[in-house]
Amino acid sequence: NCGAIPRELLESELFGHVKGAFTGATTDKKGKLEVADRGTVFLDEIGELPLELQVKLLRLVQQGEIAKIGATTTATVDVRLIAATHRNLKAMIEDGTFREDLYYRLSVIPLEVPPLREREDDIGELTLYFLNKLREKHGRPTLTLPSELLPFFTRYRWPGNIRELENVVERLVVLARSNEITLSDLPEQLRRDSQRLDFLPIELP
Repeated sequence: NCGAIPRELLESELFGHVKGAFTGATTDKKGKLEVADRGTVFLDEIGELPLELQVKLLRLVQQGEIAKIGATTTATVDVRLIAATHRNLKAMIEDGTFREDLYYRLSVIPLEVPPLREREDDIGELTLYFLNKLREKHGRPTLTLPSELLPFFTRYRWPGNIRELENVVERLVVLARSNEITLSDLPEQLRRDSQRLDFLPIELP
């Protein structure tokens, strides 16, 4: 996750370093890209990658080479890159925070995942998936979600997408006062438009 690793450590994590390259570099270290030679690297939140590291990543994509911190030579690496981001990379190109040449090098097979609000048919299934996963995690195997509450999930627009859905379900699992989730257990944002919903019965598996 390019956004989860501190900026000053990210280069070493990705590209590695040689002994003595900086204070604390007591041994040579292989970066994630070298470790994954002849394999696949998934770079999540590629939009958070600093510009100076975008240059180094571009060199890998174009020439199959990486330069470790402090090294005087390059290493050859053969990896397949998969990158993801929630940010608008084309807008970042326009404001100079993402390299256009790297964008087009990475964009060989682009896949755009629609926001959750555009995948209403998926919401019910995802809600039940997270419910099963999280009630096991929190030791509540008998907790149930009545079918008449599912429309509250499918009609909500989920601005936080799947992470928000998972967080809401986890909140319900943790805070539900009985073994059946009730309307009063639902967060306010899901109940806000309840008077306008025309409920249809939904069969749960």
